[in-house]
This record gives sequence, structure tokens and C-alpha cells, in this order.
Amino acid sequence: MKNFEKTFSLIFIFLAFLVSSAVSQVQVERSKDKVIISGVPYYVHTVRKGETAYSISRAYGITVETLTKENPPAVYGVKEGQVLHIPVSLAGSPAEPVKPYQPSGRDETRYVYHKLQAGETVYSLSRKYGVSENDIILSNPGIEINKLPLNSEIAIPKKEFMSEKQKFEDQNYIYHKVVRGETLSSIARSYGISLRDLRRENRDVRFPQVGSYIRIPMKGKQTPAPKPVAGLPDTLIREDTIKATPLTEEVTSFNKLQGSIDVAVLLPFYLRENARRIEVDSSRWLKGKRVYRVINRSEDWIYPRSLGFVEMYCGILLAVDTLRSLGLNVNLNVYDIGIDTTEVIRLIRSGKLEQTDLIIGPAYSKNLSIVASYAGQMGIPVVSPVQLQNNKVLKGNPLLFAAHPTLEVSQKAIAAKIANYYDHNYVFVYTNTPGTYESTAQFKNMIFDELRYRVPLENVRFKELAYLSRSVLVKDSINRLEQALSNRMKNVVIIATDDPPAMSEIIMDLFNLSRKYDMKVFGYPDMRTLDNLDPRYFFELGLMIYTPSWIDYSQNDIRNFNSDYRRIFKTEPEEMSYAWTGYEIAYYFISGIALHGRQFLEHPEIHNPDLLQTRFDFRRLSPSDGYENNHLFLIRYSRGYETQLAGDEIAPTPLN
Repeated sequence: MKNFEKTFSLIFIFLAFLVSSAVSQVQVERSKDKVIISGVPYYVHTVRKGETAYSISRAYGITVETLTKENPPAVYGVKEGQVLHIPVSLAGSPAEPVKPYQPSGRDETRYVYHKLQAGETVYSLSRKYGVSENDIILSNPGIEINKLPLNSEIAIPKKEFMSEKQKFEDQNYIYHKVVRGETLSSIARSYGISLRDLRRENRDVRFPQVGSYIRIPMKGKQTPAPKPVAGLPDTLIREDTIKATPLTEEVTSFNKLQGSIDVAVLLPFYLRENARRIEVDSSRWLKGKRVYRVINRSEDWIYPRSLGFVEMYCGILLAVDTLRSLGLNVNLNVYDIGIDTTEVIRLIRSGKLEQTDLIIGPAYSKNLSIVASYAGQMGIPVVSPVQLQNNKVLKGNPLLFAAHPTLEVSQKAIAAKIANYYDHNYVFVYTNTPGTYESTAQFKNMIFDELRYRVPLENVRFKELAYLSRSVLVKDSINRLEQALSNRMKNVVIIATDDPPAMSEIIMDLFNLSRKYDMKVFGYPDMRTLDNLDPRYFFELGLMIYTPSWIDYSQNDIRNFNSDYRRIFKTEPEEMSYAWTGYEIAYYFISGIALHGRQFLEHPEIHNPDLLQTRFDFRRLSPSDGYENNHLFLIRYSRGYETQLAGDEIAPTPLN
């Protein structure tokens, strides 16, 4: 996309150091191939195994920031076979080769000294030696492991000394032991440092685990966290389950699979409804009497409620075809399971699911609960392919995976984001739609929980507005909204409803007020599906939305998918089509089981294939519960009429 690099904040440039997670750097050779693009000569560099954005930039004498600006996809990390373009005019002298690191003060009674080989990561070493990633990092204080060259030695703690090895004394650092409920964000706030600085000192920590140690830099003044507000608990046990930036784990690559997997697809195709090829038209009247006509439906007519699931099945077929081409034998069994529980109970009793390795579906919660309970007894993983109204069905179903984040996940992300603007005027707009009170109240509490870590709540300017339709208040609705806005300070508007008519009216009113008031506007993911509203309202408002999917149509894999879909199904999927979802779910879960077996079901984090438009970051509250995807992208509708990825901003320093 145009100006792609402008859509990322500096924090994404920093992430370029982390995403490959490679602790060993191979010797990078400058490419001899050159190409001229728009009159500008470029080196054409093909990434080899073990090379990282850092090592490549050193070889060409440029910074990582320059490399990612010229090659935006590299902000996610580079992978073997990826082609990079580096301007010849910017290339300088190669940096001097870094000599292998040799630790001083060796203590072989406590540590094993491992020589790094190409492609090894902190994660792979932790698995090899049976110790945690944090144990390895804290055993090598003062060095950046992910920048070490080949044959460097790093200390791996021996298990028998792990209880003692945590006693580091370093005048430059504090070692903080993680307790339940803490996250990198909350730890940074408690020590009065920025999240960026904390991540810089703990580059290889994906997320802190209870009992692990985080290194706190002793730079400048350390300020305590804001005092808790009276009446609230001293410690909030909160799970920071939001990753609004692309996952930094090493991409799982594979070009060959083997074995056989049986997959059952349980989706509402509405075959009976689609079999009715005639309809009765009663729209005409003649001499005061209704006229009934029998009309034959066209050959390409599809029952509207089944269309999305037909597209999902098309995506599943493409994924299965790809995996079969890699050598995997996939047996696909498809069942029409709608909202009625009779069919799913009959299917279970037939025994047809007993030998299944994976179940995708059903879509409706009642049937999903029945299938998850049965499959749990049989040891069969089940994937819920669509958004659930809530995550209650995950309780007590450890083999159930919710592929689509619930609304609660988006609410947590919005709350964490807008808390950065604690010096703004907050306008919380909601509707009194039946059944939404509990969710709305929970969302508001999330916002205050985040704010209390940044500023005393008595300093927060927060206004609530129950929005009423124009049909009820005519012009008074926009007047009430304007009264809640401030012309003396910046505003943050949270549209806390997923009711389509209400969302449309609120957005139009905000658009009419946007020239008079400075505002940032946040909405729920469903706002992307509004089709009765001029898109220019989104762009002029700079609307920001957390969403589980993001498609970059300039990427080759997206183009290839569209090409294959068009070739086979004679059409292309729209941006919000279930076809993408079906492909991602089938590709991710089938390949995960094929590569890792049962271990994948207990630790889905070990599998991170390169997907098209989403990422899967599965987390659960307890070992007895199911997993929910917690990955979200933050997108912004820019005034340049582009939909952009918006990076996280650094939170301001808390007020005293």
C-alpha cells in the first residue's frame, strides 16, 4: 500500500530486532545482483537461513530502520527466501565482523556453556536444555543474546543450581520476580519506566511467566506507581491477553508433511433450503386481490444464510489442497449442522466422529457446547470458527479453541489503548439495548482499571452518554453528544455498542461535530461490517478499530490465494469473507497437529505458521478451560483515505 512505512510507529522499528528471535548470526555476504527501480539502483538481497534484519543491515552498512523503511514487510522480521531491496546510494562500508563472545568468570559447576549454531533461538535452547527462556537470559546479564555471532558461548544454568542462580547483584539492574497477574505493561508502570525500555532490556521475553525474573534498568529516577484509589483492591489480578501488534514468535516453516488426518467440518449449509429451487412471489395485486406466482430460482442462487459458510468451506478446501500438496493425507468429512440440536445429537450417536482427529464447527453455541463436551471425552480438539457471544462455553472444555476473539478481548484492548490519553476528555457512548448492560458495565470497569495505573481517578474526565435514536429525540441526540464533548481539551470518544443503526447514527453525528472538536474515535470490530454508511465518515474521523484480521493486498501470498480462489470458484472473496477464516483455521490446526501431535493441543504457542490475514495467539484462564484467540490488529482509517495498521503508542509518564 502507498506510504506503508508511514503507518508504523517507532516501536515497530524496535520490534524488527526481536521478531526473528535468532540468537546466532550467520556471516552475511553482500549481493552482487542489482536492479533499477524508477531510475534508482538497488541491491537485491535474498535472505539465507540464520540471517536477521540486524545482521543484514550490518553487512550493507545501514541501520535496521533504513532496512525496514525500504522493505516494510521486514518490520515483522525476515525469513529464508525473502527478497529485500537496498538502495545502493545508502549502502555504506560493512560493519566489522563481531568476534564470538566468550563469557568471563566461567563457572562450569553451575552452567553449561553452549556454542551458538546457525538458526538457534533462546526458545529452542530452553527446550533443548529443559530450562526457561528467562533462566537463560538472566544467566547472561549485560549482553544482548539476539545479536551474538556464531560460535559465541552463552551460559545455560544446570537444573540443580537453578534455585540459587537467581541471586544476581548488578548495580545497573533490579531483578523483578513475576507474580500472578503481572504483565510487562504493569511491571513497567510500577517502576516508572517506559514499556519500550523494559522490552529493550528483556528482548527475548515473549510474555512473563509467574516465577520468572524480569530485568529492570536502573536509569534515571525510579518513580513508584500511582497510589490505588480508596475502595479498590491494592492488587488487581488481571490477565494482559491483548497483543495488538504482530506476534514476534519465530515463524514455523515447513515444506513437507506426512501421515494422515481425519477432519470433520460441521457448518450450517442449509441444504434443505438450498434444495428449494422455486419461490412464490406475492408482491403483485390485481383488482384488490393478491396475485401468487411460482418463480424458478436461477442456477447460481444460494440461500442467503448459508452463503458465508459456503465461502468458509471454500477456504477450507484450498487449505486442505495446499497441505495435501506437501504430502499430508487429509480425509475431509462434511456435515450440515444448523441451529437445531437434533442433527448434531444424531451425528454423535452414529459414531461417525469417533475416529476424527479435528472438528471444525459447529457455528451455533448450543451445538458447539454439545460437540465440545463429547469431543472432550474422546480427546478430539474442536475449533469454533465464528465469534462467540461470550467465552462461557470454554469453561471446562480444555480441547475447545475459539478462533475468533470475543468482544471482551476487543474491550480489553481498547481500554488499554485509550488509557494512554488520560489527560483527555473521555466520552463513553452506549445504548440501552436489551442484554447489553452487563457487557457495557464490564467495559467501563476495564477502562477505569487501566486508568488507575496512570493517574488518580479523581483527575479523570469521564462522561457517559446513553445514545437515543433520532427517531426518539430528533435533533436532541446530537445536541446531547455535543454537550459531552470539550472544546478546551482533546476528546476520546468510545462507541460502546455493536448495534448497526446506533453505530451509524453516532458516527454521522460525530462527523458533523468533528470540525469543531478535536477527537479520537474508537469502535468495536463489527463497525467494519457497516454497509449502510458512506466510508468517508470513517476516514474523516480517523476511526480506530481493533480487529482480528488485516489483509495487505500487496503481499504475494494474498495475491496467490485470490488467484487460486478465482481459478477454482470463479469469484474473489471480499475482505470480510469467511473464506479467509476457513483457510486460516484449516491450515493452522491441521498443520499444527501434523507437525507437533498432541503437544500442539496443550501448547499451541509452539506453532506459528505464516498466515494470510490473522494470527493465532491462544490463551486460557486455567488448564481445565478452552483456548481463546487474543490477537488483534489496531487499524486506523486515515484522512488520506487509506486503511492503515496503527502501532501502539508509548504511554505518557504517570502524573504525581
